[in-house]
Amino acid sequence: MVITESTTFQPGLYNLNTQDTTLTQALLTVQGQNITLDFSGAKIQGSNEIDRPNEFYGLCIKVEEGSNIIIKNLKVSGFKVGLMAVGVDSLQIIDCDFSYNYRQHLGSTREKEDVKDWLSYHQNDSDEWLRYGMAIYLKGCNFALVKGLTVTGGQNGLMLSQSNDGLFYNNTLHFNSGVGIGLYRSSRNRILHNKLDWNVRGYSHGIYARGQDSAALLCYEQSNDNTFAYNSATHSGDGFFLWAGHSTMETGEGGCNDNLIYDNDFSYAPTNGVEVTFSRNRVISNRLIGCRYGIWGGYSFGSTFAGNTIKDNDFGLAIEHGQDNVIVFNNFSDNEVGVQLFERNSLPAGWNYAKNKDSRSRNVRIQYNALLNVNTPLEIAASDSITISNNAFNAFDELLKVSDKNPGFIFEENEIFQPDQLGDAQPYKKDNNIMRIFPAEQAAYWQEITEQLNIIQNFPVSLPDAMDVELPETQLQGRGYMLVDEWGPYDFRRPSIWLREITEESYTFLLLGPTGNWKVVGGAGFSAINPKTASFPATLRAIPEPDADTLRLSFEFIGEQVITQFGDTLSRGTIVPFEFVQILNTDL
Repeated sequence: MVITESTTFQPGLYNLNTQDTTLTQALLTVQGQNITLDFSGAKIQGSNEIDRPNEFYGLCIKVEEGSNIIIKNLKVSGFKVGLMAVGVDSLQIIDCDFSYNYRQHLGSTREKEDVKDWLSYHQNDSDEWLRYGMAIYLKGCNFALVKGLTVTGGQNGLMLSQSNDGLFYNNTLHFNSGVGIGLYRSSRNRILHNKLDWNVRGYSHGIYARGQDSAALLCYEQSNDNTFAYNSATHSGDGFFLWAGHSTMETGEGGCNDNLIYDNDFSYAPTNGVEVTFSRNRVISNRLIGCRYGIWGGYSFGSTFAGNTIKDNDFGLAIEHGQDNVIVFNNFSDNEVGVQLFERNSLPAGWNYAKNKDSRSRNVRIQYNALLNVNTPLEIAASDSITISNNAFNAFDELLKVSDKNPGFIFEENEIFQPDQLGDAQPYKKDNNIMRIFPAEQAAYWQEITEQLNIIQNFPVSLPDAMDVELPETQLQGRGYMLVDEWGPYDFRRPSIWLREITEESYTFLLLGPTGNWKVVGGAGFSAINPKTASFPATLRAIPEPDADTLRLSFEFIGEQVITQFGDTLSRGTIVPFEFVQILNTDL
């Protein structure tokens, strides 16, 4: 069906199966100029004979050969790709829901990672990204607007290729197993005020933390001058994942440069809160809490890392082979390592990047930072011309760790306070110090340094109709609540049980779900269970029988509305079964 004029559709559910599984022929094709399609909340459901999302097929809507096209109030589920637009200028997608489309069946389990689950977004010049499926794909679509989009229970949300000057805000793309918003050869876009939490795979708490290249935000291959601001992008494989691209790796030129990453929350990433590599960018005033690396900036050059809150990470900010970078006014606290700079003894053979570009670790300014309760505030190896001044340090094990190949650095005018020196005084109340500790006194210094670095210009203005993206206080947070099963991240909307710990004496489980009550209604292989009924969240301990071949716990839940992992709605008061099963004798 081809649509060439404005249309208002009747609300309802439309079960439609495309006959084309190659993504070349859509159910609906939209062509023309100045067209508005109002779907009035109608839902188009595809792949109706299929009950598992890894088998979904087909393309629901294709928009092509046009401009000023508006699509609003549409719901789409059950397709490999929900909507594809190619070469459309000034496309608008408003208040649509593209949840529960295609996603892979994951092989990784609680006990072991399956390397086949790793994603790769390195090349998309021939639309390779389509193999993973996605809710919306915009290719060559300049000046697009996407607002009020919801995508959950899928793999990839909103993916852009060769699309410039767009505005993407107030979207909720969370609890997907791949990428929330991705860019490829796309520049001067604004990605603002989006909820992008729990876009993750490749994580089992306390066992492996890989991420498998999932990310809340992806910025790839010569995507420049974009603004990423005011987003909540927590509990994702990477919060923000930027890679320069193959052309840069071959030539040493270009990159994903001059992007502004400002005032986002990238906390609780199993890998990197922010990864920015082989490029020049500005990472300003973000929150990076509880990650493996708060910021990983390998081969970054001419980049600014300023005013960030970097807390409770294994590494606060690490850069290998970086040049001409500035690290100022950051608040590092409770990290194992604060700032790590280093250079490898040798680079991978065949790297044209290293052959064509100076990649020595050198010329870095570390100034006006607070490094508080950091075990090793500074770890510097094989780096030259490093300036370390006007920083504050306390409660460390080793202030400055250097390698046998001594770095060349200046260390001056820093304030060093170990715990026994603090007492009841306020040791940081001093002129040359940290903005975030005493902002009123440090405002002048912040203004001066930001003007010098040219980082205060063009800061994004919060949009007047921006939605609140901060996670609610009632939302369980932290890597311990990043729970991934065979279909992706758990979204807390259905009753569930998660194995947390096994000892010689007992199994410990975490039970989560909506408001209501659960009870044990059966089981096998356990001699004792405590408790047998409670509300969520709860911790349950069970003692296994010595010779059990199979361990099973069966439960019933009754309470508030439940949304299943495949998007079905069970009304309030419905009795919902759930269970834990583990086969101990694999020969059975």
